[in-house]
Amino acid sequence: MRISLSLLLSLFLFHAIAQSDEAALERGLYNLPNVTFKKVSAPGDRYMKYELIIRQPLDHWHPEKGYFYQHATLLHKGFSRPTVIETQGYWLFDHRDEVEKMLGANDINVEYRFYGKSVPDSGSIPWDYLTIEQATADWHAINQLFRNIYSGKWVSTGVSKGGESTVYYKYFYPKDVDLSLPYVAPLDNSIEDKRLYHFFDTIGTPECRNKIFQLQVFLLQHEKEAIEKLKWYSKGARLHYTYTGDLGRSFEYAVLEYPFAFWQNYGLCDSIPTGTSLEEDLDALLKISDVAAFSDEGLKEFEVHYYQAATQSGYYGYDLTRFRKYLHYFTGENPLSSFPPKSAPPKPFDPTLNAKVSQWLADSGNNIIYIYGGIDAWTSAGIIPSDKVNSKRFLVPGATHGRAKVKNMPQAMQQEYVAKVAALSGLEVNMDNLQTAKTGH
Repeated sequence: MRISLSLLLSLFLFHAIAQSDEAALERGLYNLPNVTFKKVSAPGDRYMKYELIIRQPLDHWHPEKGYFYQHATLLHKGFSRPTVIETQGYWLFDHRDEVEKMLGANDINVEYRFYGKSVPDSGSIPWDYLTIEQATADWHAINQLFRNIYSGKWVSTGVSKGGESTVYYKYFYPKDVDLSLPYVAPLDNSIEDKRLYHFFDTIGTPECRNKIFQLQVFLLQHEKEAIEKLKWYSKGARLHYTYTGDLGRSFEYAVLEYPFAFWQNYGLCDSIPTGTSLEEDLDALLKISDVAAFSDEGLKEFEVHYYQAATQSGYYGYDLTRFRKYLHYFTGENPLSSFPPKSAPPKPFDPTLNAKVSQWLADSGNNIIYIYGGIDAWTSAGIIPSDKVNSKRFLVPGATHGRAKVKNMPQAMQQEYVAKVAALSGLEVNMDNLQTAKTGH
């Protein structure tokens, strides 16, 4: 097969530019204080990718108190391209974000402090430094460092708790980015955000809501038999229940959690069993609201998240109104769904920050585009921009928590979204890039 001279010249120029970019980028990374890097992209990859380790203070206002090492990745597309900073809420997810794709942007993907590998060398978590103020200061420090390499426009984005993080980051450091694109970001108004109860009373059809309720009642009515089956399940999965105190209590938590998990992640009412078989109903419960999430092992996995929910960011609870006569382990006030680690010093929930953020978003929260799912339970605590700001909210019809994406919007909504991004930032959105699926290609 013959290769034309023009194609050979193009390949040569592409290779030369890539080599030049690599040398310049690595010089820039080398010159950044407190940053180490390792190239992890393969020779055939379209874009260069690096693993980053960034030394961060435990306390940004008192750096003498010590440090931890925060992990991140960098996907480089060009020095003239915009840069996206992903404000993860949990671990460092290795994926291609749709914002980075749509904007053709460089991407800095940052693990949340004290999650995954981003923990102090001691392995123990210094709970006093696990605050939203400190976490947003992490992203600000990274932004200020990497502006020495990327001087173009900056965009922040995140999903779920990561989207919530994007909102907090915009609040504390509004000048760091030109545009914020949070996905499915709640802003709870208390430790028990009761807006969720209204959501459960109105979402879907009456028939669907009744099927969910009847499934919960059937399981609670057959609790003794269900727990006997779950003992074998727990033994096989090596689960323990010392935090809640009892497998039965964890079972009741899972049953109460079912509507939230159903609307957050599933939403297919035809699949709900009709309460004729304990095995069938219990299987349905474990697929949607697994009792493992309320085991010591499940709670430990999210202890950082639960600590922040219980102290600053807020969360939700379980309305017992229709279930009290079926429950064996819960009386009195509605139980909360946040489970702060017992190793952390007790600290009461403080609603001050979220109240301030909510007011600021209404008065001054400009250049933010929110995306929510039409049937996602978290939309009940979603942010609705006021007419005082230029920000906008898009509600993706029928979308769950994980499907509230630009790629799943109706075409007319996509066009409106693209126009809004351009109006707020001057950046061009290329929807064709959403077809690119593999990291580095």
